[in-house]
Amino acid sequence: MLIAGPTASGKSALALELAQRHGGVVINADSMQVYRDLRVLTARPSPDEEARAPHRLYGHVDAAENYSVGQWCRDAGAAIAEARTVGKLPVLVGGTGLYFKALTMGLAAVPPIPADIRAAIRGRLQRDGVGVLYRELMERDQTVALRLMPNDRSRITRALEVLDATGRSLADWHREGMAPLLDAKDAVKIFLVCERDELVRRIETRFETMLTAGALDEVRALAARNLDPLLPAMKAHGVPWLIRHLRGEISLEEAAEGAKMDTRRYAKRQVTWFRNQMPEWLWLTPEQARGELLGTVTA
Repeated sequence: MLIAGPTASGKSALALELAQRHGGVVINADSMQVYRDLRVLTARPSPDEEARAPHRLYGHVDAAENYSVGQWCRDAGAAIAEARTVGKLPVLVGGTGLYFKALTMGLAAVPPIPADIRAAIRGRLQRDGVGVLYRELMERDQTVALRLMPNDRSRITRALEVLDATGRSLADWHREGMAPLLDAKDAVKIFLVCERDELVRRIETRFETMLTAGALDEVRALAARNLDPLLPAMKAHGVPWLIRHLRGEISLEEAAEGAKMDTRRYAKRQVTWFRNQMPEWLWLTPEQARGELLGTVTA
């Protein structure tokens, strides 16, 4: 069972209902909810919710780690196998499209990047700027460079890291990739959709609830670690804005509005991405999904 959708669309609640009703295991497919430092700000399931059904791959990664799609695939494969071994329904839920795409379509088997190469390229990014790195990528690997936006810091540095570490283009690794872990034809695949105004309301209400629940303290503790700002956890929605507030650069109200704006834009990109990349998924409102799925479900 695969459940995706934009942030704040009700995915986690539906997954928990399914797991409780059908003896399932909820397996995280959200790239930010893997980080243990950000329970509140990434809307991870609460301890009470986790006690109502088994949950896997939530908060199991330190924020200092650059957790990759490949690592998630390995971890998810083990979690799915564990669930099936004990006769439980794997319910994978999250908003990270690349996780679901890798799970059902396979993934490039890029080897791990040595820490010294990653550090050297990120140092150059800080010193020289993304424009210099993009021009270098265009000279060394035009095929990949033309697929990227010239200001896409993360993907440009990733492409150069792969070139320096392996001597091969990221495009070559993509062609060779590892096999899918699931046969998409055999999986139930649901994408939750909400009316736009309702989704905006949910996003804004949820962020205010996060602030009340301690999100600012969570970010304060994370900022005190002085981690690389390019790490995924440091770019989670709300983190950069709240760090700016903690530094005295903006008010809490400005930080909250900025975080909500980023989250609204991200939700829009999630919808567009799934529409283009995973067109075979069934699109349902949360209410329709409950009606469809809370009957008989098989793994």
